[in-house]
Amino acid sequence: MKVLVVGANGQIGKLLVGLLKESSDFSVRALVRKEEQIKELEKSGIEGTLGNLEGTVEQLADAAKGCDAVVFTAGSGGHTGLDKTLLIDLDGAVKMVEAAEKAGVKRFIMVSALQAHNRENWNEQIKPYYVAKHYADRMLIQSDLTYTIIRPGGLLNEPGTGKVKASENLERGSIPREDVAKTILAVINEENTFNKAFDLVSGVTPIEEAVKRL
Repeated sequence: MKVLVVGANGQIGKLLVGLLKESSDFSVRALVRKEEQIKELEKSGIEGTLGNLEGTVEQLADAAKGCDAVVFTAGSGGHTGLDKTLLIDLDGAVKMVEAAEKAGVKRFIMVSALQAHNRENWNEQIKPYYVAKHYADRMLIQSDLTYTIIRPGGLLNEPGTGKVKASENLERGSIPREDVAKTILAVINEENTFNKAFDLVSGVTPIEEAVKRL
């Protein structure tokens, strides 16, 4: 099964690409924006493809052709303006949904944000980011794709524990990026997560068991 990772040069994306490369169940194609990033990927034996979330749906569909699943881990980052939040986290995500449909890819995993579905629980300091995530998720749900939406809590750069808490509604919490990447890997073929969305924070349940309980 070939998986296109969108945002492959981001922190979660890099971890996921590595996990997919090591897995016997998957092959990986990494979507990046620069030619030099493709060269770096090739040195590691990873297939790269050029694409820009501010480009056209047709270009993104070409990047997705031949893949069986798309994972959207891209984000504008905390150091850009609200324009990039709209262009990447909202419009870029929706373009990728449209591109997957156009390319005939049926499976789509979206990395969102904790409680993005629940306006009452949005962090006021980054409210535009939550708006972008909320509506990107809604557009994915309304598509014809078999989706899973993972809404992680505060992202940490510490080593993963392999144990999480996953539920439709969770209170604020945090989680290592490594555990988010491992959860993405676990849900790709897990039918129990098809057409579901859930919050994700650190917990006491092994990842594979947690996703089977959803």
